[in-house]
Amino acid sequence: MKRPLMLIAAVSTVAVAPVFANQELAQKKNCMACHAVDKKLVGPSYKDVAAKYAGQKDAVDKLAQKVMKGGAGVWGAVPMPANAQVNEAEAKQIVNWILSLK
Repeated sequence: MKRPLMLIAAVSTVAVAPVFANQELAQKKNCMACHAVDKKLVGPSYKDVAAKYAGQKDAVDKLAQKVMKGGAGVWGAVPMPANAQVNEAEAKQIVNWILSLK
């Protein structure tokens, strides 16, 4: 009986670890200074972003570019500044995490 429980615990840990790692990356890259998971700060909540772009095939590439280069007009008058400290691979990791939120 102990083996199935250990397997479940191991699988649960593996399934949660990448999501947590991407939130850590978002914090490390200062994304969380303007965004929160479930409430609007300066920018929209990540859950609102996930809902807006749900099902869009080009969402990861489109949003990764916005993370790196900035953008304006989609969520109101406050522009999102460019984030030169975020490379494309990191931007895609962050965006994939954001789009996984529901």
